[in-house]
Amino acid sequence: MRTTSLLVDDDILIDAGTGVGDLPLQRLASIDHVFITHAHLDHIACLPLMVDSVGDMRSGPITMHATRETLEIIRRHIFNWHIWPDFSQIPTPQAPFLRFATIEVGQAVAIGEREITPLPALHTVPAVGYHLHNRTSGASLAFSGDTTVCDPLWEAVNTIDDLRYLIIEAAFADSERELALLSKHLCPSLLHSELAKLRSRPEVLVTHAKPSQIAQITEEIAAAGSAHQPRMLTPGAILQF
Repeated sequence: MRTTSLLVDDDILIDAGTGVGDLPLQRLASIDHVFITHAHLDHIACLPLMVDSVGDMRSGPITMHATRETLEIIRRHIFNWHIWPDFSQIPTPQAPFLRFATIEVGQAVAIGEREITPLPALHTVPAVGYHLHNRTSGASLAFSGDTTVCDPLWEAVNTIDDLRYLIIEAAFADSERELALLSKHLCPSLLHSELAKLRSRPEVLVTHAKPSQIAQITEEIAAAGSAHQPRMLTPGAILQF
């Protein structure tokens, strides 16, 4: 029942939804980088609180990575001194708790042996997914973030030769297909159509289901009989690649 947050090793977050609240303070303090898919509250809710909670426990700032459009939204509406302090300026502009880094679709960010590349996505606000590549193991994970039907996403994902996992959303049951389309999300029937564009055979994990519809969405995904055999991603699941 938590909102989107994926922990990569001990030091990187992909999104900062309420799932971050499952981590104890010392683990939060170890996170150096947060990659945001888009600015909706269910993907950023814990970021302001996390920065405030661990800033004075760290020797350097947390780096928030996002597209220029998403950074602008978050800075204007969250870290604006009205909703929350601007932690890119405090305790001092020279030694802040938070720094912002701009990313672009298709351009990888290297952190140690890991590369994180923004993927195209189509949502109601500017959004991306992410391709995570482990240079040591030679394996990858792709995460759609929030998206609807998006051919550029599949064009990018189909170039990943070592794809082991695909995490993709299905927010609504098929009974709310029109709402899914209006809000630029997926439902099981749309998910099935999108997966038909996937040429490789990674393990497919489904996330972002509305809590009241999880059972129905799970049943509809299984009934679709997709060759990719998607299953729901459970909270706390550990994926190794």
